[in-house]
Amino acid sequence: MVDFLLALWADYGSFLLKTVTIVFAVVFVVGMVANAAQRQKSSEGELQIDNLSDGLRDTVNDMRLSLASGKARKQLAKALKKEKPSDAEKSRLFLIDFKGSMDAKEVESLRREVTAIISVASDKDEVLVKLESPGGVVHGYGLAAAQLKRLRDHKLKVTIAVDKVAASGGYMMACVGEEIVAAPFAVIGSIGVLAQIPNFHKVLKKNDIDFEQITAGEYKRTLTVFGENTDKGREKFKEEIESIHDMFKRFVKSQREQLDIDAVATGEVWYGEEALAKGLVDRIATSDDLLLEAVKSKDVIRVRYKPKVKLGEKIAQQATAAVEHSVLKWYQNSRFY
Repeated sequence: MVDFLLALWADYGSFLLKTVTIVFAVVFVVGMVANAAQRQKSSEGELQIDNLSDGLRDTVNDMRLSLASGKARKQLAKALKKEKPSDAEKSRLFLIDFKGSMDAKEVESLRREVTAIISVASDKDEVLVKLESPGGVVHGYGLAAAQLKRLRDHKLKVTIAVDKVAASGGYMMACVGEEIVAAPFAVIGSIGVLAQIPNFHKVLKKNDIDFEQITAGEYKRTLTVFGENTDKGREKFKEEIESIHDMFKRFVKSQREQLDIDAVATGEVWYGEEALAKGLVDRIATSDDLLLEAVKSKDVIRVRYKPKVKLGEKIAQQATAAVEHSVLKWYQNSRFY
């Protein structure tokens, strides 16, 4: 009987795996077709506008009311109603949340968010940018800083809030702000440039493998991954890095004239209070503190651009999750026999 059950279960497991494989193959093909079709359509995402004011005010007021009792509670409730400014009196604080990666791919969303704000903002409005980035590619973060500068060029006050890190390209963005506010242990600085490249020339030479590279222009390629690097090439590469560093320093200095740029442009990082002493930030606080203060007199409007996820990607994600779930379920059921 036991042998029969084991054989039956083995047949069932084999059938299940075959079924899952077939389903996955069909879904994968459908996903590929859908993805190809999706590429022919617009890849536009959507701009999401959220008014955070009521939620923030309700949190504060609920705490105040819960701590009051009796007559005092009723009086406080009446007072809170009077505290609410009319729509005509309110200015707006536009909130942008930027979390940057090494390749700065988030700049496309930032560009659209900045454009949306500029199109509707008045001179009474302000912008708060919650910034988190360890930096990355020079051209990407240069463009990101330029996007924030568009806000300043339109006479909007821009405050940068750094809760965790604004280093290298992240600080290039941060210094555009009229005010930089950092959390006590936020990582700030790294005004420097880094470039590194592996070289496999000795490995190829050891294995009698030739590498050919043809260029036009003396410095079209200074250092290479597979060829033999020269001292002249290294010197030119170093010269290019120094030039980028000088550009970085000039940009930071142009935005924060009070900085002793040579003292802070060493590639080092500092934490909150240290960064404040160096003049890299203007005060110590968190983005939450800024929002709670702003909501007393302003409407806090979060502006987010969300790129559209392609249909093929959605199907592929769902198919992967379904297969993983089926295999896991089969394993959990079979391991007891």
